[in-house]
Amino acid sequence: MSEFTLDPISQPPASFSPSNPRSKFTTTRLKKITQVGLKSIFSHGLRSLLTVLGIVIGVAAVIAMLAVSEGASFEAQKQFRDLGATNILLKSVKPVEVEESTNRGFGPPQAIVYGLTQADIATIRDTIPGISNVIASRIVKKNIWNLGISINTDVVGTAVDYPSSRNYNLRAGRFFSETELRDHANVVVLSDEVANLLFPIDNPIAKSIKIDSDYYNVVGIMEAEGFSNLGQNQAGSSNSAPSRVFIPFTASKSRFGETTTRQTAGGMESETVELHEAIIQVDNQETVIEVGEIIDQILQRRHKDVDYSIEVPLALLRQAEASALRDQIVAGAIAGISLLVGGIGIMNIMLASVTERTREIGIRRALGAKRKDIIAQFLIEAVILSGVGGLIGVVLGILIPFIISTFWGMTTIVTPIAPILAFSISAMIGVIFGIYPSMRAADMDPVEALRHE
Repeated sequence: MSEFTLDPISQPPASFSPSNPRSKFTTTRLKKITQVGLKSIFSHGLRSLLTVLGIVIGVAAVIAMLAVSEGASFEAQKQFRDLGATNILLKSVKPVEVEESTNRGFGPPQAIVYGLTQADIATIRDTIPGISNVIASRIVKKNIWNLGISINTDVVGTAVDYPSSRNYNLRAGRFFSETELRDHANVVVLSDEVANLLFPIDNPIAKSIKIDSDYYNVVGIMEAEGFSNLGQNQAGSSNSAPSRVFIPFTASKSRFGETTTRQTAGGMESETVELHEAIIQVDNQETVIEVGEIIDQILQRRHKDVDYSIEVPLALLRQAEASALRDQIVAGAIAGISLLVGGIGIMNIMLASVTERTREIGIRRALGAKRKDIIAQFLIEAVILSGVGGLIGVVLGILIPFIISTFWGMTTIVTPIAPILAFSISAMIGVIFGIYPSMRAADMDPVEALRHE
């Protein structure tokens, strides 16, 4: 065993005496205890490094997993917020029985009538208080042309306040006006990707596109960020930017009518749908969910078949928030296991250190060191190990989400509470798992400790 040199902390300070109940650790005393702890840690560098590694991995895992979970939650909640917290979304849906018979080719071709009607919207508007606006839309699949370029797209006939109701923004130009809506004007607003496909070089504004046999003047272009990939619309495409253009509702109704015809396995099939979508805007956010339930009751009475769907973004948002909280708790618990393992590692190294330094402890006790001196010495060593591991883990925990976002394109959000919480837990683990080894060292009998070889 190497020669042992007595440190000043083994000797009680001049101001300390058993008869003085107000005696306490001085700054110098604490400093010397810390120096002894650091010396012990560095004397077993590799063992200390491996012990700290458990805390590092645990803290980094907690922060990184919470950041990924928070990012996923943010994206999901953003989609629901973009739909509008005071909106209720109604959609026409082909009844299941009709869909199955159509797909299998059962029965002769027939005219199918389903979905939302103008009468439904009028009833909802007239009987439910608190509804500020109703925006109805029709969606028709069409080929649109610009010179020799053609794409198949959703042509959405809607009202002038449709963009504001869905939190959409314009990249260029404007949306159509009330006058153009009233006059059945042939004007169109393109999504960003449709504009790029039809006009790869030119600026589309003030130019024309062809839908069926009519030409429509391009007055605006939507921002791509304004579209959501939530759900499927009744025309069969997603609600995303590449397959949508917007024209006045009146122009859609007068140009395309309410009946569409398509080829099926059994021949020709016609579908009659008055409205494909309707956005119900409610005055008070607190009553949105209740209004949604009332609308469902009204439509159940008016429709024999379930040929509609109701989405209440606010209810979906609250579900997403609750789900996000559960996910974060689970992620934190899983990552916390790594911290627990790190704490066990700290206890292990501290117990080994107590055994190795039994004779040192006996000499300190024989020279006047109190139990609290021994407890403080080993406890500080445990806190140093967990604290250093916690700091390194915080740095890695902040860096890992940044790497994930940069290379994989995932949204990650490191909230201020995550590093603080992870570091606090690591420090607490150092204290908790350092108490038992410290108490065990302090409880050693000085005489027996001095006999230890």
